Amino acid sequence: MAPDSDPASPDRRPIKTRSAWWAQGLARGLVRLGVSPNQVSVASIGFGLIGAALLLSAASGGTGGGPFLLTAGCIQLRLLANMLDGLIAGEGGRQTKTGELYNEIPDRIADVAFLAAAGYASQQGAWGVALGWSAAVLAVTTAYIRAMGARRGRPQDFCGPQAKPHRMFLLTVACLLAFAETIAGWPPRVLFIFLILITGGTLLTCVRRTLHLARQLEEEPGK
Repeated sequence: MAPDSDPASPDRRPIKTRSAWWAQGLARGLVRLGVSPNQVSVASIGFGLIGAALLLSAASGGTGGGPFLLTAGCIQLRLLANMLDGLIAGEGGRQTKTGELYNEIPDRIADVAFLAAAGYASQQGAWGVALGWSAAVLAVTTAYIRAMGARRGRPQDFCGPQAKPHRMFLLTVACLLAFAETIAGWPPRVLFIFLILITGGTLLTCVRRTLHLARQLEEEPGK
């Protein structure tokens, strides 16, 4: 069972909206409809792939600003699914032994899909593509470092400055600004600039989590 799927776990990612009345109500409604937390987790892959396809369609620059606006919506739906799977598991008591797989793997697929596709949609040639893939690899690395600590019995480390919610927030803002940029007829720059921020911040997140884990391991008795 995944930490995010256990309502009592201290290792869940801290999300303030998890306790909001609308989130709780939506989770209860999905439970009544018989929706499982694993199904919601898989749905987040769908949102990620749809968003990536929209971004790739914008890479040629001939589709207007619509794909950016729709991608911003897909990002938020992906985050909503990430939150609801844990709420449904807690509300309906529907935790499963494979919950950890459904919690982690869809997240990694969605991260790579959104960030790599954003590199192409930045319309900055090889530099944009390299930046998008770099952000995607670093996003997966942050999760790997967190999981490495958890395997050693350490608390899940969700520190930033570019943990998943932070990355997706910046990418949402970037897509909204790219939409405005396209409507105004300006040259495409904003998505590339935000990818620089996401990539640099995610690299710093990897460094911080590695240092935290190294310090914790050094403090283990008998080492």
